[in-house]
Amino acid sequence: MDAFSFWPDVMRLTVSPFELVVRGTAIFWFLFLLFRFVVRRDGGTLGLTDFLFVALIGDASQNAMIGQGTSVSDGLVLIGTLVFWNFALDYLGYRFPRLNRLISAPKLCLVNDGKMLRANMRRQFITPDEIEAKVREAGLERVAQVKRMYLEADGEISVLKR
Repeated sequence: MDAFSFWPDVMRLTVSPFELVVRGTAIFWFLFLLFRFVVRRDGGTLGLTDFLFVALIGDASQNAMIGQGTSVSDGLVLIGTLVFWNFALDYLGYRFPRLNRLISAPKLCLVNDGKMLRANMRRQFITPDEIEAKVREAGLERVAQVKRMYLEADGEISVLKR
């Protein structure tokens, strides 16, 4: 038996490329909408539960995307599909600013003139302790010294000093 006789099995498509593209597209859009409209937190402070959530989402969506695919080629088609949609959204958001408003979450004001906006904080599950920590990271001592604090589209929190 040849030492390299396994290569045809490794590279042979076991699932239709069209099916892989459809599956990958469906899962990509489902996860995009989930993360865009449901899950939005400060990306700079991912906690243990956030990492666990992402790992479980990846594991749970794997079989839905690949189906019965087992070859390297199946995986390459699927990865290419996901890369395509990621690039396409970035390009379309850049090219069409109106579309970018749908793709990217708008910034959300968390502090206005030294006062915490608790309704906005509650929507994103951001605690006063987290706000105070960001204030200290910005080199300030008190929330009252903050002109504005925003949860940006990328999940980071920005602080504008008075």
